[in-house]
Parts: sequence; C-alpha cells; structure tokens
Amino acid sequence: MPELPDVAAYLVALEPRVVGKPLLSVRIASPFLLRTFDPPIAAVEGKTVRAISRLGKRIVFELDGDLFLVLHLMVAGRLHWRGPGTRVAGRASLAAFDFPGGVLLLTEAGSKKRAGLHVVEGREGVAEHSRGGLEVEEADPAAFRSALTRENHTVKRALTDPRLFSGIGNAYSDEILHRARLSPARLTSRLSEEEISRLDGATRAVLGEWTERLTAAARRAFPEKVTAFREGMAVHGRFGKPCPVCGTEVQRIVYAENESNYCPTCQTGGKLLADRALSQLLRKDWPKTLDEMEERKK
Repeated sequence: MPELPDVAAYLVALEPRVVGKPLLSVRIASPFLLRTFDPPIAAVEGKTVRAISRLGKRIVFELDGDLFLVLHLMVAGRLHWRGPGTRVAGRASLAAFDFPGGVLLLTEAGSKKRAGLHVVEGREGVAEHSRGGLEVEEADPAAFRSALTRENHTVKRALTDPRLFSGIGNAYSDEILHRARLSPARLTSRLSEEEISRLDGATRAVLGEWTERLTAAARRAFPEKVTAFREGMAVHGRFGKPCPVCGTEVQRIVYAENESNYCPTCQTGGKLLADRALSQLLRKDWPKTLDEMEERKK
C-alpha cells in the first residue's frame, strides 16, 4: 500500500501536471471503483483542479464548485501519467482522468478491487474520510506519546493503526522499528520513556528521509514504480539478507496479508518471534533464539 512518502511523491509529480488545469473527463472502467453517487462523477468534468493534498494515505483533488475527489489506492492501486487519448484497456485499468496535457491512469493489480474513489462536496465531506491519526511531522513529542499509548497494542500495530498515526503502513513501520531498535511485538504499555522518545525520533527520521528521497525522484520523473520494497531499506522485504547494522539475517513474521521484518540482534535481543499459527504448529520445535536456529540448520 502506498504510504506517506509514496503519496507525497505522487503529489509532487501531479502538482505541475494537474493543478490549474481542467479535468476534461473521467472514464470509469471498473464498477467497483466509484463509491458515491451524489454528487455524480459527471459533476467534476470540466472543473479546474485548484489544489491536491494528502489525507492519511488518500489523495484529495480540490476542484471548482467546492467539489473534491478523494482517492484511496489501498494495497495495489497505482497512478500512471500517459499521453493524451490513452485508452483504458486491460483488466488492471480502473479509470482515466483526462487533462489537456495527458491522462492520469489508475490501475490496480490483482483480482481484489479495493481502490476507492469518492466525489464529495465541501471540506466537511472530505473530513468524513479522515481516520483521525496523528500527522507525526506536525506534532510534538507529547502528542506522539499520547497517540502511541492511547491503546495497549503491539508497537507494530499501533504505528500502522490509521486512528492513531496517519500515513504509516507495513513497510515504513518495519523501517521505523529497526531504526528505533524495538521489537514489533513489544506492547506499547511496556515501553519506557526513553524507548518512546527513541521511537518518536525514528518515526520522524525515517518518514522524513524517505519522503525527501522519493519526492526528489518524483520531480525528475513521474513515479511509475511505486513499491513497498525499495533499495536502501534496512529490513522490510529483506528476509534472509544481512542487517545493514550488524549483519544478522533479517527475520520475519507472516500474518494474513502482512508481514513484520526485523533484526533479532538489533531489535529482540537475539530472540526469534513466531506468529501464532506457526508457533502452535511447531510447538516445542520452534527455535526461540538465533543460536537454536543455527544449531538446527547444522
């Protein structure tokens, strides 16, 4: 799922292409995409885009007439910039937004169509799509601590809960926790003040660094390959590869459609984490430490 740095890169790339330009037409190819009927999608056609912004992981287009398009890419939705007249073809294509200088094409890989487009009127309508999570870069440490400890969850779950923190998902939460040297399974109620401070700093640093990196690239070319697995990440998507800090093999916990990637040496004191299903299946055979795992490999 595109997260805060990825959405910020889209905004930087879109701004010179669509802001101040009329949205000539919207071609909807998937009946699952459009989630509203009033105002109708036809109401935005011919309207000029006045601004674009981010609302959590959503992209908001502000148009004339106090109309807004709220686009949520979900897991596999992606944006592409193509030449004028580009057809909406193929099973992955969901919609095309026609502008004088080109076509903004929306695609979604896979069979599950989760991306959603809402047409709303007024900023009150936009606000209804906010999950209420904290914008970390705009908040002070006290606000960060309050959001983190509001509910007792694992720190991984807390970071990725849009009601608590805005724009953070599976990929960057892995990077944040590695930077903070914290286990993804650590409970927020058991964090010390020093650990909370460390996590606060790591969250700001990781999101800031990746946002700067991706937006710089987006100023040069439209971000056509938005992925959760990027060169330069420390642990996310690097299962079995060496941690860039200590060289230990990166481990992972897989659950549902998500996974947590972590370094046992840097984050868990050498302990191996197990998801509930795997630990129940292997029971006593599940290695608890790196040393046990190495012995079983031998």
